[in-house]
Amino acid sequence: MTLPGVLDDQALRRYRELLDAEDAAFDELEHAYEEGDRAHFEADLDAWRSALARKLAFLKRVGIELPEPATV
Repeated sequence: MTLPGVLDDQALRRYRELLDAEDAAFDELEHAYEEGDRAHFEADLDAWRSALARKLAFLKRVGIELPEPATV
């Protein structure tokens, strides 16, 4: 049984997969930015946002709540 906010081996493996996917998406975004490729940048930005959203949704499902960011 997994307690809220506690990651077991399976959850850690899944989280690592989500981190890797986010990292790969961000790398593609960075390359498109550096190359000045607007069309690919827009597509890669959407892919990165999607990967980030999946990671955050996973954390919420396993009971890890992140504080809202401060606004200036």
